[in-house]
Amino acid sequence: MNKYAIEDVVPHAHPMILIEHLKEFSENSASCLLEIKEDSNFYNPERKSIPSYVGLEYLAQSIAAYANANKVAEGGEVALGFLVSARSFKAAVSEFILGTQLETKVTKLFKEENGLSVFDCSIVCGEDKLIEAKINVYEPENPDLYLKENT
Repeated sequence: MNKYAIEDVVPHAHPMILIEHLKEFSENSASCLLEIKEDSNFYNPERKSIPSYVGLEYLAQSIAAYANANKVAEGGEVALGFLVSARSFKAAVSEFILGTQLETKVTKLFKEENGLSVFDCSIVCGEDKLIEAKINVYEPENPDLYLKENT
C-alpha cells in the first residue's frame, strides 16, 4: 500500500519526475505507474512514442521512490541516490507507444554497508514484460556533499 505522492519521494522537480504514481512499496520492493502521453518528457510527436531506453530512468526513479518511501515511513528524510550502472538490460520493444500504461517493478537484491545496492527491475504492460535489467545504485551516507550550495 502507498500513502505518498510521487513528488514527496522522488528528489526531482517537475518536469523531470517521469513516473506518475507510487503504487505500492514494501521493505524490499516497489511498483510505480505511468502512462505515455503527448506531454510526457522525451515524447516524439512524429513517432507518437518514447524510446524504450528512457525506461532506465523510469526504473531509477522507481528505486528512488522505493528507498525514500521506506525512509519517510520510518521517520527519516528524502535523500539522493545515484544510478551507477545497468546490467543485463533487455528490451522487448524499441519504444513505448502513446497511450501505453506502464508499471515499473523494482526488487532489492542486496545492499552493502558502503551504500551500494543492486535491484532486479522490470517494466510491464499488463502481462507483457517490456524491459528488464539489474540496476546498481549508490546512496551516499552524506548526500549533502554532492549538492551545490543554494541549488
